[in-house]
Amino acid sequence: MRWGGEGGGNIEDRRGMGAAGVGGLGAGGVILALVGYFVFGIDPSTTTRVLESGGAQQQEGVRGAPADEAGRFVDVVSGNVDDVWQAQFRQSGQTYERPAAIVLYDRATGTGCGMGQSAMGPFYCPADRKVYLDLSFWQELETKFGAGGEAARAYVIAHEIGHHVQTLTGASDRARRLGARGAESGAVRLELQADCYAGVWAAHAASVSGGQVTLDPRDIEDGLRAAAAVGDDTLQRKSQGRVMPDAFTHGSSEQRMRWFRRGAQTGDPNACDTFRASDL
Repeated sequence: MRWGGEGGGNIEDRRGMGAAGVGGLGAGGVILALVGYFVFGIDPSTTTRVLESGGAQQQEGVRGAPADEAGRFVDVVSGNVDDVWQAQFRQSGQTYERPAAIVLYDRATGTGCGMGQSAMGPFYCPADRKVYLDLSFWQELETKFGAGGEAARAYVIAHEIGHHVQTLTGASDRARRLGARGAESGAVRLELQADCYAGVWAAHAASVSGGQVTLDPRDIEDGLRAAAAVGDDTLQRKSQGRVMPDAFTHGSSEQRMRWFRRGAQTGDPNACDTFRASDL
């Protein structure tokens, strides 16, 4: 994967700030726990326990382009993802609104959905329309999930911004009505669609932002490995030795790979309608 140049400048850098809690789970935290917005296999009950450890006061970090390479990577890739979606929305006669910010933080931070913590993995909060990312997760992505490399990291960013697209289109509201757990649940359909949207980004990344981000077939394979590593069946098998489809919140490894591949091969968001798909 090659990347460079100026990013989108939509970074809110809270690294080194710590977090301010006020207690209480909050309605936003309940929504996140039930719907399963977190990408990396966090059980909703675990999310609830983390959020219950403290509510959150809203914080404000430094806005703009970070100076360090890790921060610049997130800035350039997220800006590229936004450019892809701006073009896709324009083609359908709509206006794309980028996330309110991509928040970089350490360990814990206040969000519109309660207290965000690194244990949750990267996540999108629909209440404040921000993506939250502790960059220490990149190491966990490689060591715990076996998905290293910049393309795998870019997949994570594109997936989370995919959740923002779902907020704009109303898919997130639709998912809440269909349930938070189970192989056919709204949560699974939401996550698989976000995987497909990450594939759509990969298909168009080089055609926007002045060619600042380019992917080759090996990068697509890295994205596929990242998607497979965080399938519900793979995570359940590692943690408890058996697979329980009734507890799925994100979809199987095969499903996540298949939907990411569909987005990458078609480049068409309309091919990502997991809510109408008879075969997930």
